[in-house]
Amino acid sequence: MSAGQGSTGNVLAAICSFFIPGLGQLVQGRLLIAIVMFLLAGALWIIWLGWIIHLWSILDAALYKPRN
Repeated sequence: MSAGQGSTGNVLAAICSFFIPGLGQLVQGRLLIAIVMFLLAGALWIIWLGWIIHLWSILDAALYKPRN
């Protein structure tokens, strides 16, 4: 399976991040950034700016290119 932008894995990860910020990164095996995305989105939703991190999480999961 191909990896990188547009791959099935990245599309699935972006869909996961759409529902829960950081879940897409977790699906991709990137635990640290998944935790950061989840916590930042949760903290910023308190002041209605969590949507910025939420969108960042979706785009990061969709555009991720693993190192070979």
